[in-house]
Amino acid sequence: MTGRHILLLKLIDVDHGMQVMTEESFGPVVGIMPVASDEEAIALMNDSHYGLTASIWTTDAEAALRIGEQVDTGTWYMNRCAISIPRWLDRVKDSGRGCNAIRLGLETFTRPKSFHLRLGF
Repeated sequence: MTGRHILLLKLIDVDHGMQVMTEESFGPVVGIMPVASDEEAIALMNDSHYGLTASIWTTDAEAALRIGEQVDTGTWYMNRCAISIPRWLDRVKDSGRGCNAIRLGLETFTRPKSFHLRLGF
């Protein structure tokens, strides 16, 4: 088999008091924790100083859309983990502010300047 292979570390039997559930982990790590309701899941997902991305795993697309609208992150995914496409990287909370890795963000660091040239009098 050719191509890249990624090993994902799944942590089970975790609880919300563990750092893996509230810190940003920039490795192939996911904490799996059961919740009693969508409301509990939303509250726990928002209970973090960070807000780069969230991942919602469900077979119900309408539920994913409803939950995704309430999750305080720059980006959220349904049934997948973060993919590395810098132009989509929006940041909130202590993950950073704005979308400086995408064209919209880069435009905030520039200053347009007009130039008007008239030849002759």
